[in-house]
Amino acid sequence: MLGVMSSRDAYFAAQKKGLDLVEISPTATPPVCKIMDFGKYKYELQKKAHDARKNQKIVKLKEVKLRPNIAEGDYSIKMRNAEKFLKEGNKVKVIMVFRGREVTHSEVGLAIVHRFRDDLELLAKADNYPKLEGKQILLILSPKQ
Repeated sequence: MLGVMSSRDAYFAAQKKGLDLVEISPTATPPVCKIMDFGKYKYELQKKAHDARKNQKIVKLKEVKLRPNIAEGDYSIKMRNAEKFLKEGNKVKVIMVFRGREVTHSEVGLAIVHRFRDDLELLAKADNYPKLEGKQILLILSPKQ
């Protein structure tokens, strides 16, 4: 703390030490300045930002497509894939696709999607209710923490 001084005196004090005069709060009266190595300060900020980026987890949205007349073996494979995606920390988008006139029996597809959601109840929570959009039913599952 050097106290209150003119900007010229502060600049010369910084030059004597071989450092920079950095303005911290320009709106204060009098303006607050700090004598520091600005290059080192910028480098430390850059390192902090890099560490923060390195530690963040990117959540991806993975898709699992189902059909209303899916066989039990195929269903278990889709279930296993969804479990793997959820354990990796990714969201899972479950899509029940109808072709042709299958959409007239949408309750069959809805039952399979509900079963899929219930089977993954320990690993995931549903972000929304399964809903029919055109010729497909969509459901998004997020991993439980």
